[in-house]
Amino acid sequence: MSNASERPGAEPGAEPGEEIGFVGLGVMGQPMALNLARAGTRLVVWNRSPAAADPLREAGAAVATSVEEVFERTRIVVLMLVNEAVLDEVLQRGTPGFAKLVSGHIVVSMGSNPPDYSRGLAAEIVAAGGRYVEAPVSGSRKPAEMGHLVSLLGGDPEAVAEVRPLLAPMCRETILCGPVGNALLMKLAVNLYLCTTLAGLAEAAHFASQNGLDLSRFQAAIDSGPMASDLTRVKIPKLIAGDFSVQAATADAFNSTNLIAQAARTAGMASPVLDLCRELYGESVELGNGRLDMSSVLKAIEARTAALGRS
Repeated sequence: MSNASERPGAEPGAEPGEEIGFVGLGVMGQPMALNLARAGTRLVVWNRSPAAADPLREAGAAVATSVEEVFERTRIVVLMLVNEAVLDEVLQRGTPGFAKLVSGHIVVSMGSNPPDYSRGLAAEIVAAGGRYVEAPVSGSRKPAEMGHLVSLLGGDPEAVAEVRPLLAPMCRETILCGPVGNALLMKLAVNLYLCTTLAGLAEAAHFASQNGLDLSRFQAAIDSGPMASDLTRVKIPKLIAGDFSVQAATADAFNSTNLIAQAARTAGMASPVLDLCRELYGESVELGNGRLDMSSVLKAIEARTAALGRS
């Protein structure tokens, strides 16, 4: 398997008209599933909170009454779930129902989990007669809505080749990372850069504000220079406006930094920049911003400044 980065092409995939399962219609999962449905993919969806499935029903997807129904009706099931505890619960892992669910299926996990967890889950699915592909995505809600996510793929080459074409309506690119575990390690490397970059951007905006600079000029200075990116173009306006409506939640960013730190320690390496940013995301969560956008890390920086004034 190569490390090529490209949009899915002529690889084999699902049979024409085959129903595909999709479980997990949260902040990211709902727009991802909608892009599949609008592209003509026949979907069978399920979510723990039934109201989240209403837009999918309107888009033509079948709404299942249970996870079991999703697996009964489909051969390939995509899971976009918040963490490994929910993934285990949905798959009934550790119970006799697990093997019944996954046998004969390709299970595709598009959430972010620890690499070792993913390897263990893959082994159990294979032992039960199924196949497993990890396909974590890089991007937040806006790219999810636009179908501009990047998917990192890990797993058995044949299973990956079968799944890859299905991702095209959701992902502008797919990157083949090798065996199970590698795609999630790659996601952690990407998130290390993302989380530290956003914390640095928030601190820079705070610095400009505290020094009385025109923040619209700050935005112009960043976006006309070498540091300009999709991230700056989306997040600087949010930082200026104090608009923390969620695109990627602070609690999820904090969880991601914890996973990265754990993987770094496993590899016997230091992560000094990441560790400081992890503290800041954690402090923002403690301030009550867990379900706000991760740009609310600004609130933790502002709180530290306020503490300096009181000392």
